[in-house]
Amino acid sequence: MTRPRIGLTLAYDTDNPARFTVREDYVRSVEKAGGLPLVLAPTSPADVPDLLGHCQALIMTGGSDVDPALYGQEPHPKLGRVFRERDEFEIALCREALERDLPILAICRGHQVLNVATGGTLIQDIPSVVSGAADHDPRTERWETAHEVRILPGTRLREILGKDRVAVNSFHHQAVGDLGRGLVASAVSESDRIVEGIEVPDRRFAVGVQWHPEGFWREEEGFHSLFAALVAEGSVR
Repeated sequence: MTRPRIGLTLAYDTDNPARFTVREDYVRSVEKAGGLPLVLAPTSPADVPDLLGHCQALIMTGGSDVDPALYGQEPHPKLGRVFRERDEFEIALCREALERDLPILAICRGHQVLNVATGGTLIQDIPSVVSGAADHDPRTERWETAHEVRILPGTRLREILGKDRVAVNSFHHQAVGDLGRGLVASAVSESDRIVEGIEVPDRRFAVGVQWHPEGFWREEEGFHSLFAALVAEGSVR
């Protein structure tokens, strides 16, 4: 049986923007779930239809902040470095994947891109915008949990994880603000109600999570079910 090809978006190396990067964790998570990783470097949005023609599913990976001009806001003083080329490429990638009903797993920045691509907004800096917010960017290892999230009933995420609460890792200072068109929240942070999961109910698989499930690929009790569900959907012709 042919392994489904899973597109993985590449990030710019913030220390050397002449290089693209992808963490090993994403690749291993896809392999472990039975998929074939296929990396997608930021290029012209016009190339998106051809690129997605080679993929059976898509993972939108983490990385830098999204340019707030793309959701109608001025830059916040705490905004990090942005790469407009990546933003525009991935928004086009996300919209085309949704149009084709191609399975999508959107992770951290990817979760935010999914929201922006559907007309939503972002909280540009949680610590300075959300009063009493928890620390969503602690100095921890990739596989260490930082806080709990509540998985909302009746969602695809709840069906996949089979739990109403999970402990997650956390490496972000931005978050989903106003939800995009057609999106529903599927998970929230227990302590401060930050949106930690989103999905598109009228697509067969379009799920975003704010944490990094790939960081647990070596762990027995990880988030393997998320990647397995994506690969399974990608296997459907």
